Amino acid sequence: MNRLTILPPSAKIEIMFEQGIHIDEMPALNAPLLIAGFEGWGNALNVSGGMVTLLIRKLNARCFARVNPDLFYRYDKSRPFANIEEGMLKEISPPGGSFHAAEAVSAGRDVIILKSEEPHLRWGQFVDNLFSLCHDLGVEFIITVGSMYDNVLHSDRIFSGIASDADLLTKLKQKQVTPINYQGPGAIHSTIHAEAQKRNLRALSIWCHCPYYLEGTVHFGLLAHLGALLSFIGGFELDTREIEAEWKKLNLQIQGLIENNPELQTMINEIRKAKVRTSWAGVRGAVRKGEKVINLNDYINSR
Repeated sequence: MNRLTILPPSAKIEIMFEQGIHIDEMPALNAPLLIAGFEGWGNALNVSGGMVTLLIRKLNARCFARVNPDLFYRYDKSRPFANIEEGMLKEISPPGGSFHAAEAVSAGRDVIILKSEEPHLRWGQFVDNLFSLCHDLGVEFIITVGSMYDNVLHSDRIFSGIASDADLLTKLKQKQVTPINYQGPGAIHSTIHAEAQKRNLRALSIWCHCPYYLEGTVHFGLLAHLGALLSFIGGFELDTREIEAEWKKLNLQIQGLIENNPELQTMINEIRKAKVRTSWAGVRGAVRKGEKVINLNDYINSR
């Protein structure tokens, strides 16, 4: 027989006010910019997750806070990562995210980097906790980055975005970022952007368009281009020479695979012809499921 358990008032209060972000040490920052990238649905070819990882490393950012995994993630969807060696458990890492602070990287502005998995649960609380932290740190500008699969070529550098005001939209257009027209399921990026507008904060959401026929790798070409775009908008320097060199090597691999596969050649030529006939706006669309895909992991393993 099932019994209804009634929690005492103190237990209810503890659950209600459980912290969504655990802060180790509050940094003192100057008018910081927040850049957020998420793993999951909006992380095609690991451009979004790879971008924030690169920023943390290149800007020497230090971790100062972590997302509470028990509030925002389903462990059956994103399982903790276990490190076991010689029959001994060395470490177990839950899903979640972390905040990193980089000081004095631009004139008059520091940078906060959020590297996180897209939350599975309680998006409202996640965003509310995020903006409470932004308020306490004096954040004035928020940029979210994402990446999606699309009917584009691996040599393309196609980006789209949304902006909270006309000045930011003009800045995007200067860098050939296409304003988004879209109706459909949204990512956490849209929820963050909507809340930023409510709070009169400047905000951008920038999306990279990845070739649907490429999987199992990081698209270093898009990563380098996105890094240059963020440094332009954010007013900080970012050395992308390392990832540009990685793209040159990866591009040679991709070209070699295409040259030896007539089916891939035909598919890519169709995309190229469609672009010539119209424009990228006329070519874009949903990923063509079931078509030929290059998985670089398969190629690397076979070698």
